Amino acid sequence: MDVGIVSYGAYVPRFRIRPEEIGRIWGVDGKGMGKGLMINQKSVPGCDEDVVTIATEAARNMMARVPGVDPKDIGAVYVGSESHPYAVKPTASIVAEAIEATPDMTAVDMEFACKAGTAGIQACMGLVGAGMVRYGVAIGADTSQGAPGDALEYSASAGGASYLIGSENVIAKINRTLSFTTDTPDFWRREGQPYPLHGGRFTGEPAYFKHITSAAKKLLAAAGAVPSDYKYAVFHQPNGKFPTRVAGMLGFLPEQIETGLLTPSIGNTYSGSVPLGLAAVLDKAQPGDRIFVTSYGSGAGSDAFDITVTDAIKSYKRENAPTLEKVLANPVYLDYGLYAKHKGKIIMSE
Repeated sequence: MDVGIVSYGAYVPRFRIRPEEIGRIWGVDGKGMGKGLMINQKSVPGCDEDVVTIATEAARNMMARVPGVDPKDIGAVYVGSESHPYAVKPTASIVAEAIEATPDMTAVDMEFACKAGTAGIQACMGLVGAGMVRYGVAIGADTSQGAPGDALEYSASAGGASYLIGSENVIAKINRTLSFTTDTPDFWRREGQPYPLHGGRFTGEPAYFKHITSAAKKLLAAAGAVPSDYKYAVFHQPNGKFPTRVAGMLGFLPEQIETGLLTPSIGNTYSGSVPLGLAAVLDKAQPGDRIFVTSYGSGAGSDAFDITVTDAIKSYKRENAPTLEKVLANPVYLDYGLYAKHKGKIIMSE
């Protein structure tokens, strides 16, 4: 059977902070840092926002676009994130109840750095393809962490996207998917630590670039395709520089990645990065458009997807929920003090 995307929804908090404001506090050239990373600003969660609220908003937007789908037919919910609000208590069960999914389902939180959302899509594909569930929901969302003054503070942001996977009224068929995984310790956060550590330049060549290019090349070979066969391409975007470079390494043109490259305006949403980039593409995609997608998660691995938009997108109720263009409109800018309060770096006493 054809398995693919039946619906999608996205959400990004409206608050923003610019690199120069972060640099002002630490006495460095924040604007230069942002320029080097190709990040003009990053999203910041509200004081009352976390992965649960972000995932729920994205999932509700997803369901609003398919009024004919009964949430009781959802048999699986996977929420991928590395910033779940509870160490012991699933995010997925809260989101499932918020969208009124049946309790006769499986729900679980997933974690693989920044690719847990795409791993959830693969899991849902397997369940739907095996006939075990009618629909599955896969969400990638994060309120990512960066230690004060660390390079990550200039990029780590917040946002997420949700995908309804099924075999009926598929708006984007997933033709093929595969993964490439190794034990590469480029980025980590131990239990109880508030902020992650990273291997600096080591996170580039042996980590990000090796895994993205390996998965992408294997998928192109398996699909018998070349980069020019695709209208759009989306790569994991920890900054604006890495996906731009890896696209060129693989033979993709700047115009192929432009639509899905959101990091310059919202920063690195970690598990939400590729799902949000794909959502931006689906906001504009037309029947027959082919989309190449490759995620990346530190630790390390990549999931690659070959996707074709179907005629069903013509009747899809895209207008029933905000497009990313509308979601990202009218940002509210914060100074570092308010940013620190929003991120919980400043705790108010009782």
